[in-house]
Amino acid sequence: MNAIAPQVSSVSALPSAEELNRALRDASPAEIIAAALKTVGRDKLALVSSFGTESATLLKVMADVDPAIPVIFLDTGWLFEETLAYRDTLIETLGLKDVRSIKPAEEALSREDPERELWFSDPDACCRIRKVEPLARALKPFDAWLNGRKRFQGNARADIPVVEDDGARLKFNPFANVSREELEAIFVRAKLPRHPLAASGFRSVGCMPCTSRTAEGEDERAGRWRGRAKTECGIHTMKTS
Repeated sequence: MNAIAPQVSSVSALPSAEELNRALRDASPAEIIAAALKTVGRDKLALVSSFGTESATLLKVMADVDPAIPVIFLDTGWLFEETLAYRDTLIETLGLKDVRSIKPAEEALSREDPERELWFSDPDACCRIRKVEPLARALKPFDAWLNGRKRFQGNARADIPVVEDDGARLKFNPFANVSREELEAIFVRAKLPRHPLAASGFRSVGCMPCTSRTAEGEDERAGRWRGRAKTECGIHTMKTS
């Protein structure tokens, strides 16, 4: 698919999330991304990616629509080296033009986590200063964002719409309706490289201290914050606006 020329729009002129969700609820991921691009324009649209085990699929679909859409990557300071290397691999493989690696505020780290033990004592606070707050800052210039959540991942993601209201901006979930089988088909068809940790049992990869391998038969996100009630970092459970 050829890149789509961005269109300029103002926040006040944007259609509602409900209206967009009705129009796009049965659309393909590429159609959803193209609609998001047409709705707000390239300068006001960002894709947020963890460069995790499934991230290549959404990034591939986005790159086929427009590889210059800004991509926000939250470099928390606790990521696996393999994830950082995978980010660089996918940038080159997919020809991504604008990947922005965002780090936590140094003053927040010094104030709230000087010993780097917050992940253990208060993982919600750790996610807040390393992911939620940096993402909120990074999204300020944008009117809409794309992410890779899927309904088949379960828990809080089981009923996500294709488009939702995220306060001051629209939030598009292009892969909401996609199945595991469809994801695998994208990997195979496009010959996408796999995350280096996927072969050793990591089905979902986040920060190193809070990520473990997933056993056969477990939910794919069972290795995230294992042994805790926590299932989300916070960027999808609170408004970023």
